[in-house]
Amino acid sequence: MTVPPLDLGPQTRVIALLAEAVTDDQLGNSTPCPKYAVHHLLGHILGLSVAFRDAARKDLGPTTDTPPTDSVPDIGPGWREELPKVLDELAEAWRDPAAWTGMTRAGGVDLPGEIAAAVVIDELVVHGWDLARATGQAYDPDPAALQACYGFLQASAEDPSRDAIFGPIVPVPQDASLLDRAIGLSGRNPGWTP
Repeated sequence: MTVPPLDLGPQTRVIALLAEAVTDDQLGNSTPCPKYAVHHLLGHILGLSVAFRDAARKDLGPTTDTPPTDSVPDIGPGWREELPKVLDELAEAWRDPAAWTGMTRAGGVDLPGEIAAAVVIDELVVHGWDLARATGQAYDPDPAALQACYGFLQASAEDPSRDAIFGPIVPVPQDASLLDRAIGLSGRNPGWTP
């Protein structure tokens, strides 16, 4: 049996624990994403988890066809129960080696399974950092997911269209941590505070 290149489970558990620790009075906090408060960021994480779960399953439809920029995401009243469940489903869907092969769709864009996986890993690592920073929590991403995220962001650094997705690269010293270098490549300042 073929093994998928990376288990998303350790990183989805990191996100679930961060989200569980968010207090109701932190939902309005600003985040490193300029248009998002914490409740928007949580809504985005929930939406992307559903979309990329379905992309892994090749279950294409409304969840995989909607561009993420169509509206500002938000959470509903049951988000505390829904988010960990969807994160578990996301990780489980990408444990199937078939998820990493062939074509799929996410955000209305057709792309190879392995690229969809790289995108969701990037989303989980970077938005985990966003959530931790916005709510004053420590952040220790899964090392394998962080390495994959950094490789994806580094590969995209030469793409002239990348700024439309990530924003301009924030220069970070070469001796900075791998996480800080990835965050800089994502267009965020690793020193950001609320």
